[in-house]
Amino acid sequence: MSWGAELWDQFDNLEKHTQWGIDVLEKYIKFVKERTEIELNYAKQLRNLSKKYQPKKNSKEEDEYKYSSCRAFLSTLNEMNDYAGQHEVISENMTSQITSELARYVQELKQERKAHFHDGRKAQQHIETCWKQLELSKRRFERDCKEADRAQQYFERMDADINVTKADVEKARQQAQLRHQMAEDSKAEYSSTLQRFNHEQHEHYHTQIPNIFQKIQEMEERRIIRIGESMRTFAEVDRQVIPIIGRCLDEITKAADSIDQKNDSQLVIEAFKSGFEPPGDVDFEDFTQPIKRTVSESSLSNSKDGKAEPRFSSKSKGKLWPFIKKNKGAGPEDFSNLPPEQRRKKLQQKVDEFNKDIQKELDQRDALTKMKDVYIKNPQMGDAASVDLKLAELGQNLEKLRLEAQKFEGWLAEVEGRLPTRTESARRQSGLHEPQNTLTVNNCAQDRESPDGSYTEEPSQESEMKTPAQDFDDEFDDEEPLPTIATCKALYTFEGQNEGTISVTEGEVLFVIEEDKGDGWTRIRRNEDEEGYVPTSYVEVFLEKNAKGAMTYI
Repeated sequence: MSWGAELWDQFDNLEKHTQWGIDVLEKYIKFVKERTEIELNYAKQLRNLSKKYQPKKNSKEEDEYKYSSCRAFLSTLNEMNDYAGQHEVISENMTSQITSELARYVQELKQERKAHFHDGRKAQQHIETCWKQLELSKRRFERDCKEADRAQQYFERMDADINVTKADVEKARQQAQLRHQMAEDSKAEYSSTLQRFNHEQHEHYHTQIPNIFQKIQEMEERRIIRIGESMRTFAEVDRQVIPIIGRCLDEITKAADSIDQKNDSQLVIEAFKSGFEPPGDVDFEDFTQPIKRTVSESSLSNSKDGKAEPRFSSKSKGKLWPFIKKNKGAGPEDFSNLPPEQRRKKLQQKVDEFNKDIQKELDQRDALTKMKDVYIKNPQMGDAASVDLKLAELGQNLEKLRLEAQKFEGWLAEVEGRLPTRTESARRQSGLHEPQNTLTVNNCAQDRESPDGSYTEEPSQESEMKTPAQDFDDEFDDEEPLPTIATCKALYTFEGQNEGTISVTEGEVLFVIEEDKGDGWTRIRRNEDEEGYVPTSYVEVFLEKNAKGAMTYI
């Protein structure tokens, strides 16, 4: 099966076919190039997607990744980033191993094809030239034969004519002989040219053209082999990254298997646990008969140890944490705006941070001390006095850090001492902790106690304590105003920034509508439209409006 033997007369068709083969190869190169662009774009989109959902540094999103499900999601994002990298590898390998190689091969193929068809055209031109020479020799021989016949016929007519002179006859005979000789010469030349043409034609169709077409056939077969190899490489490039992609998917599966719902639930408890115990039962208040206020019943009297009885009024029933709200500005330094458990965690975190900073400063001080010793022993290495300034600066920093750490440790010890245990009686969970350091509460109401441990109030005040039992609403505006049970005077200015609190100025006199239930907050009213909570330590409470026999919180 040879193109030279089977397609000896299909030069033009072979030229078209080989050009079509090059076009197919270039089309395949274009296909692979577009595939590499798709892989790059896909990898870029995957990387952007992974980056988009990565947690931002120093943001609240970082706190979310303590949960196993969020960590699994983060692992998925990281694996998707690696997954995108494998598609970049596919693009790079296809570019280097297929498109670049085939592009060079196409240029070589075009040059080789051009050379082969140039040789073919040259052979065709040569055989055409030989054919033209043969035709020319043939026509010359034909013409000379005709001229010889005419000269012979003329001689015979002259020789038969008696009226023609002998000289004319001789001349005609010589002319006939000359033409006959020319015909013989033309015949010999034609014969020689014909033999030469047949030889050239045989060489052309049996040697030259077969050789040229055989080279073209080999070139075309190499092109076909090359495109097949490229297709195999195309598949192999994908196959090489399959194990790595498989490992990425295995890691995603492993991350999914690592999700621990129980641990996440425990983390929710640790994140939001307030540290309060659930409230106890609400006492029954009988409004059918006047209330004889005693130590155990009074909403303002305290026991002799200064502890307030945990008790709910009808207005505050169910308000476990009624006005906790994120402060619009910066919170207090001691995190007193947080529930006890959350405050403890924040304080512990600050203490740990200060301890780390202190340790870092200590390490730097040790390093500088060693450097100073080296400078003292080897003055040529440096000036020991230059280190003293840095050591002094480190000492000041350490002192500041220790003071800050001690301050937070004090707040932490205070909170840990105040946190209720499971065995403690239930306490009311309404209000925020004091924004200042806890002040000692001196209960001066004991001066008013009677010998049996109780104290009395004016009848008008007893009647003021009677409040209708009704369902409460979470919004203060929808509730029926509480009656006034006492008056108070603001000892300090307080800026009420949280929801449910009220701002007071030093020396301002206000009305008490709900006493401290043990959480450090007292509910007061300025007028019909303004009421809220203030720290108990910020006010001085008077049981009588004339300020005699006052119960003072200082």
